[in-house]
Amino acid sequence: MGHARSVLQSPLRPMPSLRGRRLPRRLIQLYAGLVLYGVSMALMLRSRLGNMPWDVLHQGLAGRLGWSLGTVTIVIGALVLLGWIPLRQRPGVGTVSNVVVIGVAVDAALAMVPAPSSLPLRVGLLVAGVLLNAVATAAYIGVHLGPGPRDGLMTGLVRRTGGSVRLVRTSIEAAVVATGWLLGGTLGVGTAAYAIAIGPLVQVLLPRLSLSPASTPTRTGDAPPLPG
Repeated sequence: MGHARSVLQSPLRPMPSLRGRRLPRRLIQLYAGLVLYGVSMALMLRSRLGNMPWDVLHQGLAGRLGWSLGTVTIVIGALVLLGWIPLRQRPGVGTVSNVVVIGVAVDAALAMVPAPSSLPLRVGLLVAGVLLNAVATAAYIGVHLGPGPRDGLMTGLVRRTGGSVRLVRTSIEAAVVATGWLLGGTLGVGTAAYAIAIGPLVQVLLPRLSLSPASTPTRTGDAPPLPG
């Protein structure tokens, strides 16, 4: 907790390192994680049992604007990234890649994954989506090449306001979910299941998928916050 607090209170976070012999492996894991993240989003969307918090907003906006979900995801990610400027957050290659790759991946996956009508199949897609998202999250966070834009917004607000991570994150996601639901996004048991399960799952997976610039693995207690 002390380590996390000191990072959040630092005046300007350093750029993630792009050096070291492990860089090729870190980049491969980064992009694999981002692609899998997009696929996990598509699985939950096709289950129609509830989306991830930000995807409630993405889906609601996509329906209103007539855009693909991936396009909305990219645009919202870029707008959130602009919000980093007054918060003095520095993006890394993983941050910028997050904005683009996940949006492209979710559209590609949605084009390939049909929407089942059977409830057991829908539940299966939901469970698979949550589990795959945990793997994807741990994979791309574990390479330490920059947080996602939504997570950076949260950490920047925590540092600026002095509020707790839990309070700031909950406030952001509550506003996002409420807005998305009013716009027609799917809010359901899947949203709750994701919120409950994702933290513990990533906590277990992150030490196993951590690839820091040096060869020393990240300690569980030093794990960065989850992406939004």
